[in-house]
Amino acid sequence: MTACDQAAGVVLASIDVDGKTNEITRFAPLLDQISDLRDTVITADALHCQREHVTYLAERGAHWILTVKGNQPHLHAQLTALPWRAVPDTARDTDRGHGRREIRSCKILTISTGIDFPHATQAIQIRRRRRRLDQPKRFTTETVYAITDLRPHQAKPAQLAGWIRGHWSIENKIHWVRDVTYDEDRSQIRTGTGPEIMAALRNAAISALRLTGITNIAAANRHHARDSTPGSLRS
Repeated sequence: MTACDQAAGVVLASIDVDGKTNEITRFAPLLDQISDLRDTVITADALHCQREHVTYLAERGAHWILTVKGNQPHLHAQLTALPWRAVPDTARDTDRGHGRREIRSCKILTISTGIDFPHATQAIQIRRRRRRLDQPKRFTTETVYAITDLRPHQAKPAQLAGWIRGHWSIENKIHWVRDVTYDEDRSQIRTGTGPEIMAALRNAAISALRLTGITNIAAANRHHARDSTPGSLRS
């Protein structure tokens, strides 16, 4: 389990999750490794939309944005019941890549009553419309809800939408690179603390390369495999 800087793609902390526990119980121990969380905005998977987590973050002086899904059915129902049709879009952007086009719109409501979750001050609705470029007339629509303790004066709608979208950078910049570029799933190191140590070393290698400005980790690995002399490669 990993904590990652969204913008830089750098791993800040990691922790093991063995068969005797789960990610929920490892949330606070993971972030305990980061000395100062004051005024940091934490994003996390829907699994971590937990009351004890936001209490912990409040004690550390951090802010948070949490996606709400089926693991919190009562809260999810409260969010879907809000008067979203009366709310105009506060942010909208379009993205094209990976053979598809995506249109994202964001609506935000200030919470006064009706949402049973500690410290929550705003509710967010993100609607994503996607179509494959080879199927221009077929759209799929996904609606996602989130909550945050950030107040309107602390973050603009575009910032909130960007942080929610940026949360998946940990998948693209860390997990995907480890799985594909470093072929982690086929590693033969499977006993004791070996897997955890190798994961930490891969995280360190990826972070070191990104801190030098490298964006193509695979190209950097090929370059340094051929030439191990000091220097930098930018791409």
